[in-house]
Amino acid sequence: MTLSVVTTNPASGAEIARYAAFSEADVDATLGAAHAAYEVWAAEPLDARTDLLRSVGKLLTERREEYAALITAEMGKPLAEALAEVDKCAWNCTVVADLAPGWLADHEVPSAAARSWLSYEPLGVVVAVMPWNYPFWQVLRFACAALVAGNAGVLKHSPNVTGCALAIEGLFADAGAPAGLFGTLVLDDEQLAEATPRIIGDPRVAAVTLTGSERAGEAVGRAAGHFLKKSVLELGGSDPFVVLADADLAAAATAAVKSRFGNNGQSCIAAKRFIVDSSVADDFVSLLLERVALLEVGDPVSPGTTVGPMARPDLRDGLHRQVEAAVAEGATLVTGGHSIDAAGWFYAPTVLDHVEPRNTAFDEETFGPVAAIVRARDDDHAVALANDTSYGLGASVWSRSDAHALDVGRRIRSGALFVNAMVASDPRLPFGGVGRSGYGRELSAEGTREFTNVRTVFVGGES
Repeated sequence: MTLSVVTTNPASGAEIARYAAFSEADVDATLGAAHAAYEVWAAEPLDARTDLLRSVGKLLTERREEYAALITAEMGKPLAEALAEVDKCAWNCTVVADLAPGWLADHEVPSAAARSWLSYEPLGVVVAVMPWNYPFWQVLRFACAALVAGNAGVLKHSPNVTGCALAIEGLFADAGAPAGLFGTLVLDDEQLAEATPRIIGDPRVAAVTLTGSERAGEAVGRAAGHFLKKSVLELGGSDPFVVLADADLAAAATAAVKSRFGNNGQSCIAAKRFIVDSSVADDFVSLLLERVALLEVGDPVSPGTTVGPMARPDLRDGLHRQVEAAVAEGATLVTGGHSIDAAGWFYAPTVLDHVEPRNTAFDEETFGPVAAIVRARDDDHAVALANDTSYGLGASVWSRSDAHALDVGRRIRSGALFVNAMVASDPRLPFGGVGRSGYGRELSAEGTREFTNVRTVFVGGES
């Protein structure tokens, strides 16, 4: 029996579309086409590669409303945020096209040679296992880097955003990408456990990159290690948002709401643990609650909606179990803490106070609209709390003194430190984490070079 992949609107629960899942032969054909395209594409001049990205960016801008509507329909983020996601993808295309010639240029290195340098050469076919929460952005930031470096890309997207996956494949084709250069594998969850190691182990695959859960990262990392394939993993986070005693509380509270509740709370780099100096904690919580009360939960296509549904019912139910456990373990439920009685998979914006280490809301990543307030005695305690996690993606520190915030922030273990700003990705800056948040980098020169063979070239002097 042919397996089907079904996409469902999380705001209504209604089926959107049904797709036939790929057979082994379909997967083999996609990998074969990608490898054949790579062998030609790798020899193309860099100008041809950057021209493709500019064409992709142009089409993203022209089709922004079409693509944003698809994003919102499949995973539920407010339409305004979906439009911003598409716009960011177009911007990324421009940034990579403009800066890649510098990122990939030969790098002269003085040595015992008459001349020596590093060259950044393509690897081959890069498989990307991507999540549903930013269904265009996550893919475009991988694809631009991989393709501009001379590789081919094969996407395995989350099944609930299969429409987005196929739209992106069509986007690259319409922009002029050679046949097979960017392909999509349509697989359902039942196929993944068996298919993942087989795909990664295929000799035509040179590398794999994944953005997703720890469990998915472990599976991909295990397969990549077994087959000795290059891998980049961007996994979960439980980012600390540290509010020091001298912070601008109003500004911090405004950023806190945007960081925690944007994208319906479903972001790896969202602030999740709000570590607040106890001397200002009551005032901060009050300001936070004022802003949370202004959030509009509802149909994500409605102009006034700021929080849409969660992407799937199992995600909503799992989040609620975490909230119930946190309260049972001693956290104070200040607001929210329940599903919303409506069609679709909505969860009320939630604030938990007096969360402490070993509480579920402290130790686990809460992937939804839940803010956990953790009270710190002083700066040293705040740093200890921030570092009391296996994750290490981003950290945000707030103080009226940048020097004070930097002094505290430098002691926090993370892949990114933002001072008086919420953590966000920028195509000009590397993105990635440490610990259980993964390894390797995406975006910028560092992210683009992840998909290259850094070759050392040594030219000897006269004998």
